[in-house]
Amino acid sequence: MQSKLPNAQTSIFAVMTKMANECGAINLAQGFPDFDVAPKLIDRIHHYMKQGMNQYAPMPGVPALREAIAKKIDHTYGVGVDPNEVTVTAGATQALFATITAIVHAGDEVIFFDPAYDCYLPTIQLCKGVPVNINLNKNDFSIPWEEVEEKISAKTKLIIINTPHNPSGAILSKEDLNELARITRDKEIYVISDEVYEHLIFDGENHHSVLKHEELRKKSVAIYSFGKTFHATGWKMGYTIAPDYLTNEIRKVHQFLVFSVSTATQWALADYLKEPNHYEFLPDFFQDKRDLLLDLMAPSRLNPVMCKGTYFQSFSYADIGDKPDREMAEWITKTHGVASIPLSPFYTDHSDNKQLRFCFAKSEETLKQAALKLCQI
Repeated sequence: MQSKLPNAQTSIFAVMTKMANECGAINLAQGFPDFDVAPKLIDRIHHYMKQGMNQYAPMPGVPALREAIAKKIDHTYGVGVDPNEVTVTAGATQALFATITAIVHAGDEVIFFDPAYDCYLPTIQLCKGVPVNINLNKNDFSIPWEEVEEKISAKTKLIIINTPHNPSGAILSKEDLNELARITRDKEIYVISDEVYEHLIFDGENHHSVLKHEELRKKSVAIYSFGKTFHATGWKMGYTIAPDYLTNEIRKVHQFLVFSVSTATQWALADYLKEPNHYEFLPDFFQDKRDLLLDLMAPSRLNPVMCKGTYFQSFSYADIGDKPDREMAEWITKTHGVASIPLSPFYTDHSDNKQLRFCFAKSEETLKQAALKLCQI
């Protein structure tokens, strides 16, 4: 059989997690917390399961949850969202797949930025779109807008942005969104804004969502993740917010992918979102973890790369050796007992800047143990 994704390989996340398990290493590779979900949220799910909320939810999502999401967006960003613009999905990855599939036709060009979350490229390829990857600036992972403008053509249909950015932790500014609006003005170009780490932003910075940009909002799909926000990545719960005309097309795909997602969990999240303190503490919570890791790693030979958001901190290993990054990640996992993610798999051209990404969504004890091992290199 001819493969639709002949160049696709097992995800680097799965590879490094498997290696960590086999070696008994501390897993700072795959992005998941090693601490518990809030008991109150779990109790609400149990409550709704016992209330019989165990059958199919409405395809777009439970109305109470979509209303709660709209109120949260208004509270957080001062933006009015109609609950009918909200679609609840089986995680952000399914939201991305449904959205790209809804927008991209064969031959359409899609601009995205490397290093990039690894589902963008294969989804574009499955839609027979033409990927147009642009490398972020190597030093600060900023977008080279002049190059973006040069790459836009009559076939450009979609631009994908990600802020806070995985894997680098960089964030987009208001000026970045203004540039995006300028270069797409009066063109039939849509925007996907992957904002799953919206609440994980540090150093007093603000998250600049496309929803707050009056011009971009009219042609954008913003994508979010409850798994990232509430330390429950295994629940695979996310959502999209988009204008009606885009939402209608996304739902046409969504209904044939999963139709709907966990009913009891949706009802529980609707309750949990009513209290903003359940997510407003996250910037300080994760900044403390980032700062702890940086302090613990200060004596090491790994040099930190600036991180303004997400729960990933990258380090340069240039002072240790010149092995390819994947080889270095494997060596550190096997010989020093800490798993990380090399950044080259996030690049279409496999650029290797001698950097490794470590997840700090871990307990203080886990971070201390990992840093102790890494400082011995």
